[in-house]
Amino acid sequence: MSTRDRKDPPPPGTERQPPTPAEEQKRKRHEDRNQDEALEETFPASDPVSPFVPAKVPE
Repeated sequence: MSTRDRKDPPPPGTERQPPTPAEEQKRKRHEDRNQDEALEETFPASDPVSPFVPAKVPE
């Protein structure tokens, strides 16, 4: 795995080669897994606020 971000410019004296379809597919799967994991970690905070209003206690 590369230590460089795919948006980083290439090192001086080298040219960036476009990714192969297999590399692009692997990158997409990795990003999808990361996004799914991030969503799972935020699950309790992503629940909508309950509109529940407690009733008055009978006297």
